[in-house]
Amino acid sequence: MTAPKTSLVPPAEAVPPVRHPDAPAPGEPIGSHYDQCFGCGSGQPHGLQLAARAGDGVNVTAEFTVRPEHQGAPGLAHGGVLATALDDTLGSLNWLMHVISVTGRLETDFLRPVPVDTVLHLDAEVTAVHGRKIYCTATGRIGGPEGPVAVRADAVFIEVKVEHFVNNGRPEEIQAAMSDPDQVRRARAFEVNP
Repeated sequence: MTAPKTSLVPPAEAVPPVRHPDAPAPGEPIGSHYDQCFGCGSGQPHGLQLAARAGDGVNVTAEFTVRPEHQGAPGLAHGGVLATALDDTLGSLNWLMHVISVTGRLETDFLRPVPVDTVLHLDAEVTAVHGRKIYCTATGRIGGPEGPVAVRADAVFIEVKVEHFVNNGRPEEIQAAMSDPDQVRRARAFEVNP
């Protein structure tokens, strides 16, 4: 059985996103949701170690430097790594709405090559919400925050309960995260797209 394809276009009855009153302040670092996350975790030596910051609305900015271990073709970022950077940046939007969600669909356009040692400047925003679906978009620019767009993505995230992670994750990682004495780290491990 296959699921129907989720549209990236919000329906007419979708509503604008609402920033949660306890969301991080504009300019504040969002931080990693889980130390072992390939996108934002500092515990992954070959990961992206993305650094995201809250924007003014329901938007974030992030940066990551393409390192040699991220290349596909010689000297160029692997497309899957660039899609991961967009996905992880989009996932950090959930902190601004205080919603737990996972990627339902991600469509990525690759517009220009991204060389190794390039800093990719990412912007993401939620455009609409409809039921459990969160519609969002992101761009990745090279040469600075106003530089040319190298990659872009549109996505739909689906709101889930924490049980989604508990019931589907590897038991040893779930137990390690749930056993963390730091309550904030324990909660963050399950709050955004892993």
